[in-house]
Amino acid sequence: MRIVSLLPSATETLFALGFDDEIVGVSHECDFPTKAKTKKSVVHSRLPQDATPAETDRLVREHVERGESIYAVDRDALESLAPDLIITQDLCHVCAATPEELGAVLAQISKQPEVLSLDPLDLGDVWRDILWIGEATGRRERAQAFVAKIGAHLAEIDAKVALIKHRPRVVLLEWLDPFYVGGHWVPEMITHAGGIDLFGKAKTPSHRVTLEEIVAAAPEVLLIGPCGYNAERASKEYLSMEFPETWRTIPAVRDGRVYALDANGVVSRPAGRLVTGIEAMAKALHPGVTVREKAVAALLRVSAPSRQSRSAGAAQGD
Repeated sequence: MRIVSLLPSATETLFALGFDDEIVGVSHECDFPTKAKTKKSVVHSRLPQDATPAETDRLVREHVERGESIYAVDRDALESLAPDLIITQDLCHVCAATPEELGAVLAQISKQPEVLSLDPLDLGDVWRDILWIGEATGRRERAQAFVAKIGAHLAEIDAKVALIKHRPRVVLLEWLDPFYVGGHWVPEMITHAGGIDLFGKAKTPSHRVTLEEIVAAAPEVLLIGPCGYNAERASKEYLSMEFPETWRTIPAVRDGRVYALDANGVVSRPAGRLVTGIEAMAKALHPGVTVREKAVAALLRVSAPSRQSRSAGAAQGD
């Protein structure tokens, strides 16, 4: 079987199921495991790579409003690869080429592949999609074993968190300029980690909030997890921002409980590593909890920004 994955999460799952050789094409964002980067890229972004977060947000919204994809699928590459199966999604047009973009390209190639669309809204859907990939590729038992392993890992985390009475109030910022809070499976992750998500709701998209709303919510823990960023990049962007003095009144900021997450690896992508993201969140929320080294590596404690002035985020309340 020749497989093209247009999703980093699907690519990750395919490798976990042992399809090292069968994967012939990926998206430009497929970077895990490392071998994924050796596969031919069949997608590229139409957005400038040096755009600021605010510019990126504006350009994405403009493309979506016009019904245009921010990604281009390489017709010639698909023609040459002749895949039997293409895995894509229709959940988030910021994360992958739209069905219309893909459909237009498929209409121009000689061999028509099977198309599997994965559109998870919560953690249960994420685990289900792993099983679907197993069914579509003839590796049902391996997929079932993988999901069982994830379930056992999650049960361990739940058992540790169950012993802790206090559930801190949490805000996870999925974007910083403007501010967005995580949705879909992210609120469930925070619940499993032993926290209370103050803004996000399971099965619903991420949405914008204002700086004033964040301050008023008074989170005890602030998680910085911009979509597509690792922990170091997330920390750097947060520390580069300018905030008004009211930001320092937030309990999480005042008490030094602001953490950057490897969102690109363990939060944004609906794949098996979400359980590592939950474990990393549990460590941030409950420092005394013992976690695996991978979870520790996905978490970075950051100090409060030193600047005190109007920022792009602060301007949202105007």
